[in-house]
Amino acid sequence: MRQSERLDAILERLSENGSVAVQRLAADLGVSTATIRRDLELLESQRLLSRTHGGAVSGGVLYELPLRYRAGRHEAEKHRIAEAAAARLGDARVVGFTGGTTTTEVARRIAGHTLTVVTNALNIASELAVRPNLKLVVSGGVARPESYELVGPMADATLVGLNLDIVFVGVDGASAAGLTTHHEVEAHTNRQMIARARRVIVVCDASKIGRSALAVICPAGDVDELITDSGVAEESLDELRAAGIRVSVV
Repeated sequence: MRQSERLDAILERLSENGSVAVQRLAADLGVSTATIRRDLELLESQRLLSRTHGGAVSGGVLYELPLRYRAGRHEAEKHRIAEAAAARLGDARVVGFTGGTTTTEVARRIAGHTLTVVTNALNIASELAVRPNLKLVVSGGVARPESYELVGPMADATLVGLNLDIVFVGVDGASAAGLTTHHEVEAHTNRQMIARARRVIVVCDASKIGRSALAVICPAGDVDELITDSGVAEESLDELRAAGIRVSVV
């Protein structure tokens, strides 16, 4: 097993259980305890965990995220959506992520690939920074504590000079009128990322469908595909399709 895969497995178990044990990790991942200890040392240096006698506990920004990024409502649905979205990667080599719980799940599922990742989401950047197989590009900008995203003119300026093969977008509302979010500056930065991408895939659970938040990110016609779960009324899906969006239900 490659180091990047081990690190991903360790972080996933920390996220689920809050702690890990060296002996158990070594047995489950098929490596020596010395290898696991080196992996834990690396993750601790990145402030992604705190080592303890015989293991580690979750700690640092990765596990102290704003409410918007914590597992909670619609968790199973978001996992299914993320699995489907990750399968759309294809031959993409430069991948963008806006912030959000579902985009974070997608990012976790592509972490084993050799890619360039562009994001304005601090939590995604923190999680992917330890993957040696990834080239990580993080936008500048002002951090919004409510969403854990970097936004504003500095973020926009970073994105202008980049070309993305695909971008995964999280939203607070998706309707035939367009994609929306709660904050106008965040919407503008997300719009810049969409403008630089060859393919645009929106990932959101059913609770976001048919809703409109304050600020428009982009018109529905700018989206190539929207992936959501089966909790959406068929008439809402038909409205999105009529607006030109390919809708996939998982």
